[in-house]
Amino acid sequence: MVLATFFVLTFLGLIHSLAKVGYKLDDATNEYMRQRAEELQERMMQLLLEMEEGEKEQSWAHVGALLLSAWQHWRFWACVGVALLFFWNLWLLLRDIPEDESSSEESSSSEEEEEEEERVPPLPNDARDLREFVAQRIYWPLPDPTIRCPLVEEVVGDLLHVFDSVILNTFFPKLQRAIGVGSAFEGWNPHGNDAVYRLLVPMTAPRGHSFHLELGNEEDMLARNSSIRVELECTCARQQDFGDMLCFLHHSEDELKKQDPSLLDTLCTDSYLDAEKTARWFQNFVKTAWVLIPQSEVYKVNVLPSTRTCKLQLRNAARRKLTIEIIFGVQQDDSDIFLSSQMRRGTSVPSTTWPQSCAVAERKFFQHVAREALFNRIHLKCLQICARMVVGTSFHTYIIKTIVMHLLTTIPLELWHEMDFLLRLDDIIRYLRCCVEEKCLNHFFFGNEMVPDVIVLPPAFQLSGLVNLFQHLKRNPYAKAEALQKFEVVRDRLKRLLIYGHERDRRAQRERSADGR
Repeated sequence: MVLATFFVLTFLGLIHSLAKVGYKLDDATNEYMRQRAEELQERMMQLLLEMEEGEKEQSWAHVGALLLSAWQHWRFWACVGVALLFFWNLWLLLRDIPEDESSSEESSSSEEEEEEEERVPPLPNDARDLREFVAQRIYWPLPDPTIRCPLVEEVVGDLLHVFDSVILNTFFPKLQRAIGVGSAFEGWNPHGNDAVYRLLVPMTAPRGHSFHLELGNEEDMLARNSSIRVELECTCARQQDFGDMLCFLHHSEDELKKQDPSLLDTLCTDSYLDAEKTARWFQNFVKTAWVLIPQSEVYKVNVLPSTRTCKLQLRNAARRKLTIEIIFGVQQDDSDIFLSSQMRRGTSVPSTTWPQSCAVAERKFFQHVAREALFNRIHLKCLQICARMVVGTSFHTYIIKTIVMHLLTTIPLELWHEMDFLLRLDDIIRYLRCCVEEKCLNHFFFGNEMVPDVIVLPPAFQLSGLVNLFQHLKRNPYAKAEALQKFEVVRDRLKRLLIYGHERDRRAQRERSADGR
């Protein structure tokens, strides 16, 4: 009875297995399994017949004993049968998996591996790949600041056009075409998306007036104590040129009351042009003249507080901001050097002080480099990265800018290529360290024979000695040690940038800005 039960279970298992996996077997295996099933079926039928004959011959008591014995062993043989069926079916499934399915699984796994490789950049194999790998990690994905320069120049140009029509018969300074200066117009920006577009507006004396530049001491770097003295000129001999204008020197005060006041009575202090009065005067003009230019339909303007310049913040309907700073200047002879109203932040000088500015000469230098280097802008990337590294330290971004200008005239421009990016970055950092150690960083435009000929400098610049921007390190015995500490901070920031990429550095920049506030 027990043997019969086992054969029945085995037969049912075979039928079940064939029903599920038979379609995956080959013809020979199927034929063998079919014959084996027929044999088991015949054997099962014989056992059933024997059981029927035995039941007729045996008494009811014997049948009861057999049933009791079978029941006692039922659970054991059932477990054995289930286990055998399980391993039999598992073996059939593993052996007869189609090749097309396995190949599809392999292809799918290979596709997943390829996608993973695309998400994770491969490690570099040689030195060239290493330079490119690191360069891609530390490039900032920031928009080119020069893209918005045409818009800024258009806005300021329209303002100056309105200004010309307003002051036609007045004695305020004449404003010439604005010149874009500063980092944004040079093609780099150390402040992320918060670029400030600076333009220098040259001024000339109105009719009946003249400007006389009084430079500071020769020992004073960039003639920071310079001023612009305003003098009245006789216009009697040129009355036909100036129309109904009265001469300020040869007409009485009662007669002069009939015409607008002179520049001495409006924007000057003790016969010297006042930078703060000039800035307030132009700020008031912008507030009233803004509605007259076409951009007023797109942008709302806000005149920001500024004592010596005119700083504007434009905002469109999408609340996108654009910051413009207008600086006033008077050209020194026919050179690219101007006496400028802008002062370095944190300094306090009389309002009649107009220090020398090389901003226009610097803009021309970078334009010259751009023409010579064609479409290569790697020097701007290096400048932008190193300038961001010194933000918040004692090193001003102008220090990095001066170093880059020196290197651009000593290292051939064909070596400023993307493949040499890390080398040029290392050159800048080494140059800074060397200057701190030697307590000397020479100004680029004083006594430098490497200045390109396209830049026009006053004779005093060409004939003067070198001007040291690190002169304070020599005067203060503790300044060098502090500068070396700040240099280590800069180098550590650059090291973290090389390791973690620009995302980590950008978060660090935000944290430093938050701590500063």
